[in-house]
Amino acid sequence: MTAAEVIARGGVVAFRTDTFYGLGADPFNTAAVARIRELKGREDNKPILLLVSDPEQVERVIAERSEMFSRAAVAFWPGPLTIIGVAVAELPEEITAGTGTVGVRLPADENVRTLVRECGGILTATSANPSGCEPARSAQDVVEYFPDDSPRSLDLILDGGEVTVTEPSTVLDATTSPPRVVREGAIRRELIQQLFD
Repeated sequence: MTAAEVIARGGVVAFRTDTFYGLGADPFNTAAVARIRELKGREDNKPILLLVSDPEQVERVIAERSEMFSRAAVAFWPGPLTIIGVAVAELPEEITAGTGTVGVRLPADENVRTLVRECGGILTATSANPSGCEPARSAQDVVEYFPDDSPRSLDLILDGGEVTVTEPSTVLDATTSPPRVVREGAIRRELIQQLFD
């Protein structure tokens, strides 16, 4: 079964993103998103970030792009910057964790964008590991975290090879003015601050 078929049926796949391995599901499928939270043992109720295949997909999940959101997207996309914006009402609360916002990223990796495109244009991409564990850097790491013979088994694990990056994406909250760096990662804080000075 292909990843697209798994996602269409409400399943969960693991795949290499442009940073670490992530758990992919249809973000509009409430049951699939709830399953991701169960798989991760996630009790912290953090929002779940999304990957988009193309810039126009952003409109499906972001209610309105602020000037700050657009400026950051033009400067750093495609690339390892997750930008937080106001979420559309149609997104399940399991994605937004009741915040009314969602983080979105357009990956620089063409293979990742192609996969996301084949799966409908938008996928969840929360890290493929139980909460509190190190991010999965290979398909084997994912297998060890989510064994086939356990209640935590996944519907499909795509082997995209070993991760070569050392840092997660940088997370920028573009709903505030000035925008706030929530997590510094592959893109340095100073670079982002220069954009808004």
